[in-house]
Amino acid sequence: MTSITSVELNYLVFRYLQESGFTHSAFVLGYEAGINKCTIDGNMVPPGALITFVQKGLQYLEMEANLRPEPMDISTASTSQTCEIPSSDVMILEGHTSEVCACAWSPTGSLLASGSGDSTARIWTMAEGTSRSVAQNGPLNVLVLKHVKGRTNEKSKDVTTLDWNGEGTLLATGSYDGQARIWSTDGELKTTLSKHKGPIFTLKWNKKGDYLLTGSCDKTAIVWDVRAEEWKQQFEFHSGPTLDVDWRNNVSFATSSTDHMIYVCKVGETRPIKTFAGHQGEVNCVKWDPTGSWLASCSDDISAKIWSMKQDKYVHDLREHSKEIYTIRWSPTGPGTNNPNQPLVLASASFDSTVKLWDVEFGKLLCSLNGHREPVYSVAFSPNGEYLASGSLDRCINIWSLREGKIVKTYAGNGGIFEVCWNKEGDKIAACFANNTVCVLDFRM
Repeated sequence: MTSITSVELNYLVFRYLQESGFTHSAFVLGYEAGINKCTIDGNMVPPGALITFVQKGLQYLEMEANLRPEPMDISTASTSQTCEIPSSDVMILEGHTSEVCACAWSPTGSLLASGSGDSTARIWTMAEGTSRSVAQNGPLNVLVLKHVKGRTNEKSKDVTTLDWNGEGTLLATGSYDGQARIWSTDGELKTTLSKHKGPIFTLKWNKKGDYLLTGSCDKTAIVWDVRAEEWKQQFEFHSGPTLDVDWRNNVSFATSSTDHMIYVCKVGETRPIKTFAGHQGEVNCVKWDPTGSWLASCSDDISAKIWSMKQDKYVHDLREHSKEIYTIRWSPTGPGTNNPNQPLVLASASFDSTVKLWDVEFGKLLCSLNGHREPVYSVAFSPNGEYLASGSLDRCINIWSLREGKIVKTYAGNGGIFEVCWNKEGDKIAACFANNTVCVLDFRM
């Protein structure tokens, strides 16, 4: 068993005080404990080491408290067994014939969109309300949006991404064939946008709804004029596939790539208005905070970073994950949101099976949510910012109370989970699975 000496403990406390800004307290402890005389190499002690030790100790105590004489699945503690979402509160949506990789609720109504490897997207009309009978009755209607005439499951037509416009009147889908398509809520194909020479990995509407932004394997991003049904401008700055895009406002946006670079571009400008270099691996995701002041990014280099348009170097380098970080999300809290009195938080989801919450003002780890056993592919905050849903390849959806830092609801499905999302009321969570299904959870606390 590993032990820790009093000298080592004193040093950890000393470092904690320094890192937390308690300079005077750190000086006093350092003087009285003789920290300057100890032989510990400070370069070998990572930031936040004391907190990590305490967290691991608490996790150990929790595991110890839940040990049983007989073998058990370590994936859940006794507390989570009592918060499993009952089947009466779960609706399984069937119809896709291949893995479902994307889902999104309409921002204005009860429509749920899903995109699949079967070359279709679907629009499900869900009943209003939160009664248990809603989950049992199933969707009121479903529309199948075919991306290929005749047979389905044509791999070149895989639906890779989708996004609703702000009014909830149009759904955009991106496909492996390099085309973006725009659909009405009644399933009519309004426009097909063709210019990319490779699969579309990501697409986003701007807030105004006049531009659609797409990012492709062909290394480019394109802004489309939706009303004119034509491309407005193509941005060719990356040397590798474009992995993600995100609007800062109605005319400027960020792009990320396998080339480790992030570019901030503006419609009408022929060069990037900002270049962010600092990642040492593929940049999987970029997201602007609600005010457009900070840009968050995450990478295969095991770091997330916070950037500002006011400087070239990152503002914060967030390093607590032990494997690649797949995605990030900002909380709907703080300035510019419907929850201005709550602090702004960044969530990062990683292949190390954890979700971490960050204080973005100081670049500090707030807490680590350790409830999954496999890579976490998706996280989503509830509209009120009080809960966070996470979906993992371990087939589980966990719903966390951010106030308590623990799982309050959980659901185990039958396939790995690629995406989770909340409806606008915050009483339903949708998730798409590798086993060709979509599920809708009724969430009430």
